[in-house]
Order: sequence, then structure tokens, then C-alpha cells
Amino acid sequence: MKDNRIISPNKLYKTIKNLKTEEEVKIFFEDLCSIKEIQDMVHRFDTALALDEGKNYISIASDLGVSTATISRVNRCLEYGSGGYRMAIDRLKGEKK
Repeated sequence: MKDNRIISPNKLYKTIKNLKTEEEVKIFFEDLCSIKEIQDMVHRFDTALALDEGKNYISIASDLGVSTATISRVNRCLEYGSGGYRMAIDRLKGEKK
């Protein structure tokens, strides 16, 4: 039987956008995601940060314990993706100033 439901992430995106504090984001993601899913997202973003700092694959794999496949995927997104990593990294850098 074919599933005809429309699956749209827009409600999820809007919900995340409307969270007000880091604590609200934390508890929402703790309910929404498994520990493994959160860890995977953290590893990907930490990898993006390391690539942005100019670190090489070997040091990233060693320091973060991620596979070179993960590093390659994140690097591809940084280079050719939608710009989400770049936007997030640039905003994070702006907060640190």
C-alpha cells in the first residue's frame, strides 16, 4: 500500500527557530534525538570546525575519533553544499569576538 502522506520538515525547522535559549534547544534535542544521533551531529559539526581551521584529515580523525568518510562528507558539504555549515561557523566566530 502506498503512503500518500506529505512529509515536510518545515514545522520542525520553525519549531527549532522558535526555541529561545540554549537550554530549550538542549532539552528539545534530547527528546527528539537519540544520544547517538546527537553525538553524530556533534562529530559532524566539530569536523566542520576543524576543517575550517585548516586541520588535515589525519589530525581530525585522530583528535575527534571520526572516520575519513565522515570528514570527506563534511568537507564536500563545506565546499559544495547549501552553505549551512559555513553560515553556522561564521555566526559562531562572530559570537566569539
